[in-house]
Amino acid sequence: MAPNIVEVERKLGADPRDFRIWVCLHEVTHRTQFTAVPWMRAYFLGEVQAFVDASQGGEHLLERLRRGVATLSDAVKDPESRASVLDIVQTPAQRAVLDRLTALMTLLEGHAEFVMDGVGPQVVPSVGSIRAAFNRRRESGNPVEKAIRRLLGVEVKMRQYAEGRKFVHGVVDRVGMAGFNKIFSSPLTLPRLDELGDPDAWVSRVHGPAGATPAAG
Repeated sequence: MAPNIVEVERKLGADPRDFRIWVCLHEVTHRTQFTAVPWMRAYFLGEVQAFVDASQGGEHLLERLRRGVATLSDAVKDPESRASVLDIVQTPAQRAVLDRLTALMTLLEGHAEFVMDGVGPQVVPSVGSIRAAFNRRRESGNPVEKAIRRLLGVEVKMRQYAEGRKFVHGVVDRVGMAGFNKIFSSPLTLPRLDELGDPDAWVSRVHGPAGATPAAG
C-alpha cells in the first residue's frame, strides 16, 4: 500500500480495509471513465497537448509574472479564489484550455463520487464516516495553511469533489441517469466551467429547455 495513502488513512482515523477499498473503487471508476468512453482518452491528451502548445506564444513571461503576482495576492485575500501558482505562467490561451480541463476533471471526480454514493455503503460500510472526515479535513487549517493550499492548487482539487458531485446529483435529479449519460456523447456535451454550478444550464443546452424538469421516478 502506498505510504501516502496509509498516511491519510491514519490522519483521518479511517478503518484500513474500508479506506483502501474506497480508494480502489474511486480509481477503478476513473479507469472505467477513460476506457468505456471511446473518445475520452484522446480528448484529454489532446487538451494537455494544447495547453503545452499554448505556452509557446502570447504575452511575455515578465508580463505574466506581474499579472500572476497580482492574481496570487488577490487569492490570499479571497477565500473563494481558485488562483494558484500556475496562474503565474499561464498565457490567455492556456487559461482557456485549463478551463476546459478543470471542467472535465471536476465532472469526472464528481461522477466517481456519485458512483461511490451508490455502491459505497454495500461495499464500504464506513463510507459515510470517511466522507465526513474528508470534509472536516478540507475545512480545517489556519488561514495561512488554507492560503498555501489554494496557491498550490490543493484547495481547487479538493473542491472538485464537492462541486462535481453536486453537479452530477443535480443533473440526475432533473433528467435521470440515462439523461446524465448523454454527457459522455462527445466533447461538445461535456459541461462548461460555468455550468458546473448550474445544472439547469447544462440540461437546457444539451437536452433543450423542456429537459430541465425533475426526472420521473
